[in-house]
Amino acid sequence: MKMEMEMRSIEEIEIGTDITPTLTPLSFSLHTSHLNTHCSACFSPLPMPIQSIPNPNSLFYCSPPCSAALSSLHHSSAERLLPPSAHSSDLRAALRLLRSHRPSPSPRLAGLLSNHHLLTSLPNPNPNPNPPPLNDDVSQTITLGARAMAQAISNHRRLPVDDAVFEEATIALCAVLTNAVEVHDNEGRALGIAVFDTNFSWINHSCSPNACYRFILTSSSSSHSEETQLRIAPHPHMDSGGVSVCSSEFGKGVQGYGPRLVVRSIKKIKRGEEVTVAYTDLLQPKAMRRLELWSKYRFICCCRRCSALPFSYVDHALQEISAFSYDPSCSCSNYKFLKDMADRRLTECIEDVISEYLSVGDPETCCEKLEKILMQGLNGQFEDIEGKSDSIIKLHPLHHLSINAYTTLASAYKVCASDLLSVDSEIDINQLKAFGMSRTSAAYSLLLAGATHHLFNSESSLIASVANFWIGAGESLISLSRSSGWSMCVNLGLVVPDLAPTMKFKCSKCSLTDRFKACISHGQIKITDFENVSNEFLHCVSDITQKVWGFLISDCHFLSSFKDPINFSGLVVTKSSRTVHAEACVNKSYKTDVCYTHEFENSICICEDQIHTDNVVACIFQLGIHCLAYGGLSASICYGPHSHLVCHVQNVLDSEQNFVLYSKEES
Repeated sequence: MKMEMEMRSIEEIEIGTDITPTLTPLSFSLHTSHLNTHCSACFSPLPMPIQSIPNPNSLFYCSPPCSAALSSLHHSSAERLLPPSAHSSDLRAALRLLRSHRPSPSPRLAGLLSNHHLLTSLPNPNPNPNPPPLNDDVSQTITLGARAMAQAISNHRRLPVDDAVFEEATIALCAVLTNAVEVHDNEGRALGIAVFDTNFSWINHSCSPNACYRFILTSSSSSHSEETQLRIAPHPHMDSGGVSVCSSEFGKGVQGYGPRLVVRSIKKIKRGEEVTVAYTDLLQPKAMRRLELWSKYRFICCCRRCSALPFSYVDHALQEISAFSYDPSCSCSNYKFLKDMADRRLTECIEDVISEYLSVGDPETCCEKLEKILMQGLNGQFEDIEGKSDSIIKLHPLHHLSINAYTTLASAYKVCASDLLSVDSEIDINQLKAFGMSRTSAAYSLLLAGATHHLFNSESSLIASVANFWIGAGESLISLSRSSGWSMCVNLGLVVPDLAPTMKFKCSKCSLTDRFKACISHGQIKITDFENVSNEFLHCVSDITQKVWGFLISDCHFLSSFKDPINFSGLVVTKSSRTVHAEACVNKSYKTDVCYTHEFENSICICEDQIHTDNVVACIFQLGIHCLAYGGLSASICYGPHSHLVCHVQNVLDSEQNFVLYSKEES
């Protein structure tokens, strides 16, 4: 939830269905860093990026229509009069919103809740005895921003600043902070922000949402043919002032320009059911989601997932830490303190390594440090706690920090391989080492997808993350199957599989690729069909993975602790909630009603015969095709069959199919 308003379905909605027509924003603004690279009107890339320091007072456009649509608003909204230190996408969007819409007697602007009393006065409406900590920085930021806006507005009007202008500026800025969404491009980069009308902004948050949204970043002059009708309507409510709020307050966009948005179902939605989306990362544990939502929006989420007692399985897994003590007399009274300290230290360690990698750019060191943390945890690092110096604290493989680490490791190993080949691709040892790092990168991508899919089985709202991770794993595996490193292994006299396999594009055991193509053609898939395809996919991908996993992880000690990157059921032991509670003793192997067994000390050994028995190249290729097709099918549910990501998957699959057919003819 956000506050008071909600949108409900006016009809039965199947999974993977557009819920709204294409929505245009009430206000929007690029982040300052992208002012020279993207069109300020539609957010599409500029044909020729401007090579200069970004200047908030000099906006650029991709076409004359875009310039005509936004330049007049830019000059009339007073944003040009903001001091250089105050320029931000939030303030620019707030001034543009205020230029087109004036505050009403109710605490709303263009029908949007401003939430300004909560954001500026910091009351504590939460009855929970342990609310998230209040953030004074938000209130101070709003005050400083509103003052800068008020001064710019007064200068533009040639009038002195007064309380009424400051109040208008505060309401507009709070409305932007409460309702704006981050606009991402096809590569996931944050380009700017946009505020949409009540058709979208009245959709509340849930940590188990039944809908998501996608952006359309193209020239705004394109026609909106075959538009979906609006399938949701506001549920009758009174605002906090007792004023009836209805759809007549809906605002209008800037002549159809700006980054556009479509809401789409990711679950089957019943008629009259509330439609919800996520305001935060769903792969964060409950405490982190709760803190972020409180800091940004000042509400405590009471959705099904957050209200579950005991915690949902997914939230258990995302925060689980394996704690062991060799001291049989260890007291359990300090368990919560020990766990909280371990959480903080492990978070600091991993975030520091990732931040250092992003700033310094040393992928090999990053890989070494992250794998050391994942393998060793906080072994013996609690000397400052009496009786805890022998405690071993490790992240569970499904912990949210572990998932972040897998993501970084998959990327960093890929960069390592690329760097090695760019230095001197003629040196055999460099090529062989790069090939090994590509294998490890593909293994981490597969582990990441498998771990997230395991969580997705319990929380279907994670489908967008699952789609992206399976697509990443598929591309990594297909790229590995096409690597020149296989020939290098032959040149060095190493035992390798047959390099001229008959690689079949379509699987005889499942209909995944056919289902993907059918979904692209028809634009929809029924929930029962998707469940059946998911089961077929898991069966096939698990079978193929067993044939290649040993080969993929043969150079990585940490990955060798995973016997199966797809099946995580062996890590879970369910205990009765009557005999196990949240503060169980540290020297037990469980701490909650769901607990996990760790197998880092029992690494599996890979025999050379096992690695090279099967046709590894063909299996890796087939595994990649499965991952890519399933990721594409999942993405079509989230973003639609004609979205950029789905079209990208279709293009890759088409090119690989043509390549395979060509290879067969040559052989």
